[in-house]
Amino acid sequence: MSERKNGLTYAQAGVDIDAGNALVERIKPAAAATKRAGVASGLGGFGGLFDLKAAGFVDPVLVAATDGVGTKLRIAIDTGNVDGVGVDLVAMCVNDLVCQGAEPLFFLDYFATGKLELDQAARIIEGIARGCSASGCALIGGETAEMPGMYPAGDFDLAGFSVGAMERGTALPAGVAEGDVLLGLASDGVHSNGYSLVRKIVETSGLSWDDDCPWGPGTLGAALLTPTRLYVKAALAAIAAGGVHGFAHITGGGLTENLPRVLPDGLGVTVDLSSWSLPPVFGWLAAQGGMAEAEMLKTFNAGIGMVVVVSEDAVADVTAALEQEGQHVSRIGQVLAGQGVSYQGQLL
Repeated sequence: MSERKNGLTYAQAGVDIDAGNALVERIKPAAAATKRAGVASGLGGFGGLFDLKAAGFVDPVLVAATDGVGTKLRIAIDTGNVDGVGVDLVAMCVNDLVCQGAEPLFFLDYFATGKLELDQAARIIEGIARGCSASGCALIGGETAEMPGMYPAGDFDLAGFSVGAMERGTALPAGVAEGDVLLGLASDGVHSNGYSLVRKIVETSGLSWDDDCPWGPGTLGAALLTPTRLYVKAALAAIAAGGVHGFAHITGGGLTENLPRVLPDGLGVTVDLSSWSLPPVFGWLAAQGGMAEAEMLKTFNAGIGMVVVVSEDAVADVTAALEQEGQHVSRIGQVLAGQGVSYQGQLL
């Protein structure tokens, strides 16, 4: 084959295949640490393999979820604090899966950037692996896309995909009835929704990400990058305890929009806003942004990251199971005849 003079290479076009290969080698130990029963292949193939029978399922139904981290990534990029956004990515997917009654089995990620920075990418994917390990979910594959001209220097985007399974006939929500109790599980801050408003409020406050956090230790940026709480193991323990009729992951739309998603026609819920303490981050955001209570409740999780709908006679057992898994549990309301969400008491 004849050689052309001054021929261009892929690297000269801005794509470094060697850097991509180096990233795969660096993250292999983190991915291997997430291995669980059912994993049938490692990283590097054209696809990831998973054996449902080896995972212990007899008559499984698969459940899939996909999500991102939203504009929280902007804070991570601007501060260079990227270690936790991988946990956010996993949490946004697997917390949704357990709401269907499914056990998360495996996870895949999509990481896209203009120019691959090995250390940055590795820190992000190692965070994904930590989130998977904490959820009993295997990281079995993913895609790293280096796309010059698509992203400004230092910028990146993330998407995640998770698949879970449950035995046929065990899907949630199921059996939600008048008189059921709402148990709220505490959040770890803002989680991964509402960050366009968060960023606007910070901008109008005149503070920068490196300034001292107004409500706690550390910097403002670090506080707002607290990763989304993982509820998987607690939710599965609650299901095993019996009496759970549904879960609502409190993401975009807050309590106001997410609670009705688990309710059958003819039923609503009442929520006692005085039954838990509003975390100080939300108090600061409300004060700085002049937010009305209704806006808070349909934009942010307001301190409740997951709600469990449980029969009255199972409240004690389910609460004990949740607390055993490290959750802070509050009895926040009840299912009633009616429609939608009504609030009692005061949040702000």
